[in-house]
Amino acid sequence: MYFKKHLWAILYTLMLIGFTTYILLNTFVIEDEYAKIEANMEDEYANLFAEYETLPGWNDGATTQQTTQATLQPKITLTEYRRNDTTIYVADVRIPSLAYLRCAFANDTYGKNITAKTSVMASTKNAMLAINGDYYGARDKGYVIRNGILYRDSAGTDREDLVIYKNGSFGIINESEVTAKELLDAGAMHVFSFGPALMDAGAIMVDENDEVGQSMSSNPRTAIAIIEEGHYLFIVSDGRTNESKGLSLYELATFCKELGAVCAYNLDGGGSSTMYYNGEVVNNPTTNGKTIKERSVSDIVYISY
Repeated sequence: MYFKKHLWAILYTLMLIGFTTYILLNTFVIEDEYAKIEANMEDEYANLFAEYETLPGWNDGATTQQTTQATLQPKITLTEYRRNDTTIYVADVRIPSLAYLRCAFANDTYGKNITAKTSVMASTKNAMLAINGDYYGARDKGYVIRNGILYRDSAGTDREDLVIYKNGSFGIINESEVTAKELLDAGAMHVFSFGPALMDAGAIMVDENDEVGQSMSSNPRTAIAIIEEGHYLFIVSDGRTNESKGLSLYELATFCKELGAVCAYNLDGGGSSTMYYNGEVVNNPTTNGKTIKERSVSDIVYISY
């Protein structure tokens, strides 16, 4: 009798549970492959810079010269800092051309919930240096341009992006003010849509109360910054452990300014924050502070040979 009386309520509850479970699985678990990256795409990207003038930051502002990729190699210096009860790893990167600054998708596949560890992707690409990217695959909106190819042009509401242009410069844009196609036409090679911008034109863009969503104020962090064209900083901080508290966005921005950055951008952090250098993970990735373990992510930013 009770079952009959409440049949519709029971059915409705079961349907709601089923629908909610599907939404959660579809958002965070079910893989959806949109495009497979062809093997020759990386060569095509490199060919965009086959003949170029070396970027000014490559050799401490030395005079640019016409050359070919084969004659020059990136210079990377890794330094460990201690700020705000936190260990921070900074890779000072100098590259003669943006041909050496590349991105990769997990399993060479653009899609949803397709992930791999930063170290695995980096090793597959034979990268000198790599950090986790913006975890584009966890969102349905936000521009995705990688290695000069437009993959997603759906704008997020008031989303702040980092654009890395062919000439090696950085730019901060709002997706409500420019289309992905316009960015591509303007020479965008990579666009990241995690955020927020930490610095722009030498000024700090966040304050002490700014955060990413509902995350804690002190977290493992990943950022990329520019001092000048050809001279970049890859930054990863530890966090959520007794040894390293983690950084707020403001602390991260202040640290970038201390290092001489003029533009800096916050990439995916927390358990995603990972730096790979010379064949190994150099930081201590953790999601909960109890175990040191890499989180699988959708993409990386790396320096190639």
